Amino acid sequence: MHFSSPKMVCETKIVADEHDAIPGTKKESMMWSSPASSAALNPAEAMDVRKDAVFIREFERGDQEEVRRIFYEGIMERVPNTAFRGIRQQPRTQFLYALLTVMCFFVTKSVTLTCCAPLILMGARYYYSRKVIHNYLDCALHTDMADIEAYYMKPTGSCFWVALLDGRVVGIVAAQGHEDDNTVELRRMSVDSRYRGKGIAKALGRRVLEFAVRNNYAAVVLGTTAVKLAAHKLYESLGFRRSGQSEDYRLPGMSRSALERLFFQIRHSSYRLQLREE
Repeated sequence: MHFSSPKMVCETKIVADEHDAIPGTKKESMMWSSPASSAALNPAEAMDVRKDAVFIREFERGDQEEVRRIFYEGIMERVPNTAFRGIRQQPRTQFLYALLTVMCFFVTKSVTLTCCAPLILMGARYYYSRKVIHNYLDCALHTDMADIEAYYMKPTGSCFWVALLDGRVVGIVAAQGHEDDNTVELRRMSVDSRYRGKGIAKALGRRVLEFAVRNNYAAVVLGTTAVKLAAHKLYESLGFRRSGQSEDYRLPGMSRSALERLFFQIRHSSYRLQLREE
């Protein structure tokens, strides 16, 4: 398989005919091309467009600090989501915690302690969620997120992009090529919480799809432990279909101790978008 050089495939402008060829792409009012696309407008109109326009470009060394901040904050949001929202997806854990609460009453005969048991259990879930996710962040920030150029910009078939709004980095996404199965993996997608709801995540996802098409990959894959339904709907809107799910996924940094298994459970979903048959 022949790859174009990263500088050739990571352009900022998507033309109309390519836009229609990429799964999950619809023409929307949000602009996410290069600044030159507003040149035909009069100055007042161009200023309004630029104010709301999101520009996507390749990662540069000076973006490192903001990229790491967005990544860190996005991952830390998963602590309460995993601890509290995540339990809704775990009926066996709900049953186990209910059983422990009942056992607390029979052992202690204390109504007060029994009423406190659910709070203690949820507090333990929060503690272990924070502990595990901190360990995961430490792994990420000392591997690929420590040297984005080395991991994503230099290797052929991989790239890293940032989304800019008003000159500020507001979103990130990476593509990592896998030659063994001719797929590209969508990784590290995150949008600053202050700028969500503007279609930035979808624009970043489309950038990865365009990259995959131009480099002749057969499919785009991703894995996510996101609890929020909105994240899964985003992937589906881009054309991804769920290809697998695991209730016993092990995040980097997990110890798998008895207490960790009791108070930290996470669901891992795999998605795949087939671009062409091999």
